[in-house]
Amino acid sequence: MAHTIVNPEGLHNPVPYGYSHTAAVPAGTELVLIAGQYGSGPDGAVVSTDFTEQVKQTFRNIGTALAAHGLDLSHVVQLRTYVVDHDVSKLGPIAGAVQECWDKEPPTQTLIGVASLATPDVLFEVEAVAARP
Repeated sequence: MAHTIVNPEGLHNPVPYGYSHTAAVPAGTELVLIAGQYGSGPDGAVVSTDFTEQVKQTFRNIGTALAAHGLDLSHVVQLRTYVVDHDVSKLGPIAGAVQECWDKEPPTQTLIGVASLATPDVLFEVEAVAARP
């Protein structure tokens, strides 16, 4: 792993919520930027109208994009998460998917509630930054 995750004392424990507070990437580390992924299949169509299914497929798609660079989810340093019509009920599926992918050391993450995304059927989208060791 080319980065270090730190959740400092004095800040709440964010891991149960699916993120970490800080990540440090050493100088000279190559960054791989993953464009916004959503819950689509290989044809680009959304796989389900269900929010939780879109979340799970989105993270699978991020894994596929990373694999094209010889990386996996453990290399992710930062996520930017966009949620259509965000409310507290959507935090559980997001945190659950992140914990499934990263267990006890999730990347940093910012969640942004939005009115809409590229098409009306897209409910969830994530950008990722990964660090190549």
